[in-house]
Amino acid sequence: MNIPSLKDQVSSEEWEIRCDLAACYRLVALYGWSDLVFTHISAKLPDTVTGGEHQFLINPYGLMFDEITASSLIKVDMQCNKVQDSPFPVNPAGFVIHSAVHEARPDVQCVIHTHTRAGVAVSGQKCGVLPISQQSTFVLASLAYHGYEGVAFRDDEKPRLQADLGQANFMMLRNHGLLTAAGTIADAFLAIYTFENACQIQLSAQASGDLVQVNPQVVRGVAQAMRVQTGGMGGAFVWSSLLRKIARSAPGFDV
Repeated sequence: MNIPSLKDQVSSEEWEIRCDLAACYRLVALYGWSDLVFTHISAKLPDTVTGGEHQFLINPYGLMFDEITASSLIKVDMQCNKVQDSPFPVNPAGFVIHSAVHEARPDVQCVIHTHTRAGVAVSGQKCGVLPISQQSTFVLASLAYHGYEGVAFRDDEKPRLQADLGQANFMMLRNHGLLTAAGTIADAFLAIYTFENACQIQLSAQASGDLVQVNPQVVRGVAQAMRVQTGGMGGAFVWSSLLRKIARSAPGFDV
């Protein structure tokens, strides 16, 4: 698709965020977590870019995740009004979920929502995420649940979603899928990578025999372990290598 570049029309700060978000979409596609065009990743723009208004970037509804570029991302305000012209619409369900999180959590820059087979399968289990793997312990350290209310296009669901999320960084949307919310795009991606793996491991373990659960005391100490594992850098520790990976596997995201 021939979408004109916005590189010279936005600030360098916004352009960097656009490139990181486009790379995130391409990575989600590369790992097989996309659901055609029906899930979403959003990134809030800083006040220095928007002049104090709450605006964020989200995918153009209708493009596959491996087609998304920095310039094709749509900038919207909190009422879902496009701030810049785009030939593509915004998915109302995507807007409701993401705007709810951005509205309630000023500490969150990026929200990732997926409908993977493993994520939806575990979201339909009464037990939710079980403490049976190292990956699950990172999730359980900051996990919330939200009950299914149908396709999320009604604004009246937002207060309940916000209340259920609280200050958590991982949310399991019951019968629906997974959501991560973090202060950077890199952190949100690392979180969804861990969340998805925890669900895949759980399904495999449940199919193979009796389960051994991690000691609750170990789960409580996970936050410190995560800081040691990533040198205190969180997702930034691996993000540069992921950018190199997607540049090799799916070039063209940064145009």
